[in-house]
Amino acid sequence: MIDSERRKRVMKRSIKLGHCVCDPKKPCPCDLFREKNICLCAGERLPSPTGEVKLTKLIEKAGCASKIDQAFLKEVLGDLPMPVDANVIVGVPAGDDAGIYDIGNGTCLVQTVDVFTPTVDDPYTFGQIAAANSVSDVYAMGGKPMTALSVIGFPVRKIPDSALSEILRGGIDKMEEAGVSIIGGHSINDAEIKAGFAVTGTIDKSKVKTNDAAQVGDVLILTKPLGTGIISFASQIGRASKASMEASAASMTTLNKAAAELMVEFGAHAATDVTGFSLIGHLSEMVLRSLVDVEILWDSLPWLDGVLDYAAQSIMPGAIERNKESCGHAVVAGNGVSEMMVDICFDPQTSGGLLIAIESAKAKALLVRLHESGLVHAAFIGHVKSKGSGKIFVETDNTQQIPHIESIEDVSTETEDSSNSTDPDLSEGLDAYTKRAIHIALSVSSQSQSNLKTHIEMARTMGYNQVEIDEAAQIAIDIGDPSIEKFYKKFKAL
Repeated sequence: MIDSERRKRVMKRSIKLGHCVCDPKKPCPCDLFREKNICLCAGERLPSPTGEVKLTKLIEKAGCASKIDQAFLKEVLGDLPMPVDANVIVGVPAGDDAGIYDIGNGTCLVQTVDVFTPTVDDPYTFGQIAAANSVSDVYAMGGKPMTALSVIGFPVRKIPDSALSEILRGGIDKMEEAGVSIIGGHSINDAEIKAGFAVTGTIDKSKVKTNDAAQVGDVLILTKPLGTGIISFASQIGRASKASMEASAASMTTLNKAAAELMVEFGAHAATDVTGFSLIGHLSEMVLRSLVDVEILWDSLPWLDGVLDYAAQSIMPGAIERNKESCGHAVVAGNGVSEMMVDICFDPQTSGGLLIAIESAKAKALLVRLHESGLVHAAFIGHVKSKGSGKIFVETDNTQQIPHIESIEDVSTETEDSSNSTDPDLSEGLDAYTKRAIHIALSVSSQSQSNLKTHIEMARTMGYNQVEIDEAAQIAIDIGDPSIEKFYKKFKAL
């Protein structure tokens, strides 16, 4: 019900000022008032939208790809004063996953905060991922998370209220699984959805795991598969398969709890979790601070379902380039290691696995236990080869390949006269995605059931959904005779 007196009082003040008091960029009366007779400044509310919402369609950058890049962050933080406190065991200058504060009697606090945009469309799953990602930094230090404060940004009344409830419910359920009590939080009315948690845990001072203690001869173990950033981007542009999205969500919602407990039990030398700065980004911090050089075998890297196919189709988020700019100088590519093979190692991960450096004598037993705990993708990915300045040597034995996708063309980004144009010429050849649609249309037009089946199967591996397949078929139907439409309807019914 509208409170007329309150509305008059508030609007009178706004009109006198010449600005809406709840949004100074707008005049009073504002467009919303003129169109819908609603005054937000007077406490009136828009009705909540209803229906399904797809979170990744509402944001610009998905998940940890929304974070500020590593190089820029270091530049900004470089000249800031840092408090001197003897009780700070690990602080901002260390560039580690979480802060460590000594509270006496051999016990330390572990503290971290992590907030990012959705990586999946489902609100409940996003809440779970936000929680799993936030506690991961505590696990990476070898700690036990205890309490959490939720942090959330939400476009109130722009999408269904139920989405906010489900995000929070997902976070609560995942924190309960981790044994963490949510004791409060903070929310803001934000144009873009964001969620995360500030987490506090405890750790035995003698068992703190940092990212600066990798030793020569250590084996590197990664506990989760890579590629969440690529899959999230593929999903945003409608090119991710259901299998890829499900595998990615399952990985991102998996806690690093078991991995952390096992690495402490086996006495790992160093650890970090792999998130927005990518595998190379987090590994580069470890090797630089440990004053070592490492070698990783590209063919041993575990990838989520479909990631290498997407890479072959150039489906890679812009954060890859930002990560590469930050720490690409650390990489030395060996014979046979292509630029694309290196590039996808800069994929920003959300709620990624732990990267563990452990002495070789214990590595095999740790890997077995990780697999037994359910982390079936955990893998040896390399070793610390020598003392050094933080180089990452990437080698290949050619046992894992980025597949060749039919009809991929090399696209020129040079114009005939680049000095007189700022517009790159991208017209040299159709891309594989477009050509697949043409193949579908031609198969429908020729009424070839076998060809149509083949091209639809290939289209699905490239990320086509049913709507896009039907649109391609409709091209043939629109310009053909009635028998073509009958053929396609019969084919779909099979």
